[in-house]
Amino acid sequence: MINFIRKKIDTYKNTVCNVNKKEIKKELHKEIRKIIYMLCMVSVLVATNVAVVNATEDDAAAEHILDSEPKEENRTNIDAPGTAQTGDDLKKLNIANSLTITYDNGNGELNGTLRILLTLTAIAIAPILIITLTSFTRILIVLHFTRQALNTQSAPPNQVLIALALFLTFFIMQPIFMQVYNNAIVPYDAGEIQFEEAFQEALDPLRQFMFEQTQVKDIDSFMQIAGTPWDGESMELVPTTVLIPSFIVSELRTAFIIGFLIYIPFIVIDMVVSSVLMSMGMMMLPPTTISMPFKILLFVLADGWNLVIINLVRTFY
Repeated sequence: MINFIRKKIDTYKNTVCNVNKKEIKKELHKEIRKIIYMLCMVSVLVATNVAVVNATEDDAAAEHILDSEPKEENRTNIDAPGTAQTGDDLKKLNIANSLTITYDNGNGELNGTLRILLTLTAIAIAPILIITLTSFTRILIVLHFTRQALNTQSAPPNQVLIALALFLTFFIMQPIFMQVYNNAIVPYDAGEIQFEEAFQEALDPLRQFMFEQTQVKDIDSFMQIAGTPWDGESMELVPTTVLIPSFIVSELRTAFIIGFLIYIPFIVIDMVVSSVLMSMGMMMLPPTTISMPFKILLFVLADGWNLVIINLVRTFY
């Protein structure tokens, strides 16, 4: 028993000694790090003082060099603003304006900055104009109904439908866009017509297209709401603010009618498949699972995409 107690005491002493040695090493390392940090700080301070002394000694030479150089004003203009007497003098002034408008024989000529501003504005509102003033809405809705009737979920995907509708819109509207370009943009860019006249020349072909595609009852309804008299025939009496919403409502109606007609043969297939499954007692099997392959087969055999797209485009002519 005594030997056992002695062994425990010796073990405890050895443990304490080892612990003390570890703590001493840690403290020693900390002190060494502190000394190193202090030496680094002292060296940095010494180097800074040396650099300041050298810079002070070179101040006289630097001032001499600066004094020997000719002093010029830090200006961006060649002549002082306000010294121009004629239009030619104004063009020669380099006054660093960000926006200028010059006049030539009474016609305004836009500078590059303003042209960029107008171009960016047109790009920003281009999606709204394409949706509201062109055939894009009708085409996209009909293509969406076609996909829903096939029950193919996301085939073709939305990106494909939008791209197809966009290029079909460019195909249908290309003669109108050419009229706008030739009758409005080209003469206005050449300074032959004013902005108001160019705007009217660009709007007339679009108004003619919308008026031909809009049903009379839609225009008459909006004219009554606006409180404007209309004879039911003349396009000149219809304001653009009335023609655009009338055109949109008419396009939605036409697109839904075409979509309903596309749905009819596919509904018949669903009814036939559902009746057959009911008669066979297969109550738990969804009819769409069986009818979808038959829909796709019928659509492919009838060359459905050609029929839908070609006849859809013909509705605008």
